[in-house]
Amino acid sequence: MSVARVTEITSSSKQSFEDAIKQGIDRACKTLKNVQGAWVQEQTITIENDAIATYRVNMKVTFVLDD
Repeated sequence: MSVARVTEITSSSKQSFEDAIKQGIDRACKTLKNVQGAWVQEQTITIENDAIATYRVNMKVTFVLDD
């Protein structure tokens, strides 16, 4: 039997939502062991000078705990 845990992370990118997701998952995998999946809960943008400045995502990342 395995036990999983969910943690919420926020990641941002100046390029795209996809890049923000990739950066967040890459960072989570460096810190957490056994990352199994993620749920993108929210996508937002920040605007500066009438243009998109950053793409931001809030994700819930699932990882399996070691025995």
